[in-house]
Amino acid sequence: MANFNLQINGKTHTVDVEGDTPLLWVLRDHLGLVGTKYSCGIAQCGACMVHINGEAVTSCMLPVSSIGSDKVTTIEGLSEEGNHPVQEAWNEVDVAQCGYCQAGQIMVAAALLKKNPKPSTEEIENGMNRNICRCGTYHRIREAVALASSKLK
Repeated sequence: MANFNLQINGKTHTVDVEGDTPLLWVLRDHLGLVGTKYSCGIAQCGACMVHINGEAVTSCMLPVSSIGSDKVTTIEGLSEEGNHPVQEAWNEVDVAQCGYCQAGQIMVAAALLKKNPKPSTEEIENGMNRNICRCGTYHRIREAVALASSKLK
């Protein structure tokens, strides 16, 4: 076991875990940040997406020892009030069906729009292709990303 000082959602957290513990389990089991979901466990579905220094990454296989001083943002840290343009658009479009994948979808959409505030439909489809929605709400996801893009200042 080792102590790791992690910058998560703008706060420093110290955890005492094995270095190969996936970030997902540190977030969920040690810090109580359960918005980031476990699904496939092999970094293929996107349910466990978080931002590391603004980039969307899967957290289910990412060892905590690799984080260092990087800044981690979870769905809980995307906005204090839940009023990030992507979150607002998700609600307006009523994207979620079962909702399980949505935190990961939102995190990828936010990172995409940070890099490309005005993506085309094709760029949205390509940017969001890392996430699986078992309910098949892809058309609403595309619509919400486009709406969020129009909300950006």
